[in-house]
Amino acid sequence: MQPFRLHVFVCDQQKPEGISSCSARGSGRTLEALRREIAMAGLADEVQVTTSGSLGLCERGPNMVVYPEGTWYSGVEPEDVPEIVGSHFKEGRPVERLLNTDPAAVKDEIRGNRDRYLASLRARETAGALPEELDQMIRAFRESRIVHTALELDVFTAVAGSVDCGAVKEEVAARIGADPRATGMLLDALTAMGLLTKAAEHYATTAVSGRFLAAGGRDDARAALLHNSSLWDRWSHLTECVKAGTSVTYRELADREDSWTKPFIAAMHRNATGRAPLVVSAVGTAAGSGPRRLLDVGGGSGAYAIAFAQANPDLTAEVLDLPTVLPITKEHVRVAGLEARVRTREGDLRRDPLGSGYDLVLVSAICHMLGEDENRDLLRRCATALTAGGRLVIQDFFLEADRTAPKSAALFSINMLVGTERGSSYSEKEYAAWLGEAGLQDIRRVRLPGPSGLMIATKGSRGSEAKLDS
Repeated sequence: MQPFRLHVFVCDQQKPEGISSCSARGSGRTLEALRREIAMAGLADEVQVTTSGSLGLCERGPNMVVYPEGTWYSGVEPEDVPEIVGSHFKEGRPVERLLNTDPAAVKDEIRGNRDRYLASLRARETAGALPEELDQMIRAFRESRIVHTALELDVFTAVAGSVDCGAVKEEVAARIGADPRATGMLLDALTAMGLLTKAAEHYATTAVSGRFLAAGGRDDARAALLHNSSLWDRWSHLTECVKAGTSVTYRELADREDSWTKPFIAAMHRNATGRAPLVVSAVGTAAGSGPRRLLDVGGGSGAYAIAFAQANPDLTAEVLDLPTVLPITKEHVRVAGLEARVRTREGDLRRDPLGSGYDLVLVSAICHMLGEDENRDLLRRCATALTAGGRLVIQDFFLEADRTAPKSAALFSINMLVGTERGSSYSEKEYAAWLGEAGLQDIRRVRLPGPSGLMIATKGSRGSEAKLDS
């Protein structure tokens, strides 16, 4: 079977620093250029591009092989790609100057590179050196800290401020109020990480950093990403938290300064805005048949309440959250033009009354902040707030039964350990048990793309028994 006329394999294998590899020789840029050129040539339905492991010609990369004829190219730079696409892919004429034409020589070179690489691995094993993957895992904090510092200092905005030929380190240092020498070191590290480019001592943002990390970027995410910087200090206390069994730096949400609250809500809003259409679609909100009264418990920026209201003109929503959060909520509601149908109410979801008469109660990204008993109490009160036939929807991370997967949920449990008194990620079985204890029925899990999913349960009429929907 040949679903594509041509299948192109491009080596993009990552190898330890100091060992020749296609990735170190710029295969990522070649891949990007190849995909772009194929799309522009209208060949996307004819030519499939796939990344591969090592092709064995490591010193002459980037390497690619074109099948079904088995044409081997080496040293393919981004500027070579238009010629390959035009001459080879469109007209059937391989680009001779980049071809490997001696199969025996290619096989010998591959065998030699393989033998040398295996010998280096044996030497590392004999010496007791750490496996490269483990070493990288242990050192991963360095790159993370560099990016956090760049965001805190707004480095990418400072670099992007020079539009002609880029900014030199002295300009950037002056803009961020930092030492020129140290700024240069930071800029060089960011360049090595692929977040800046450098030419003749002038730095510029890349397509990615300019889009997401600089003010004025099309999808500027700085405000939301600064929440991760807020978490840095908490994570640095993980050892003490494991010993203590709880956060050693915890402060009540109501007592935190705007410098923490605003990035936190910005991060939650960015996440919620992206996921809200999935949640709305899964729950169902058709006018005339969907829910009419929504309570968004701990609704933060109001992103979900806004999305539900936009999807159903018959729906009114109420966002319950702390007084330190609600000014931010009200501004998002105002911008959406929904002040008449999305209202706010001050309250602490852990202890204050939730009200009654709602046919939809949403608890999104809340349960992981609470302990087991707190969740039992919250879900009982949510059930009480529902009308007969109303639904309770929980959005959160769900652990598998043995609590080791998915990885994102297991890691998020640690985030809750360092940041809350009793929070954790929980399993589907635990949520189902709590919902059943709250008297709800038709309990089911809805899987969504991404790290989180839904648990949905319905409040039956008086006297109905809770059951788990298999």
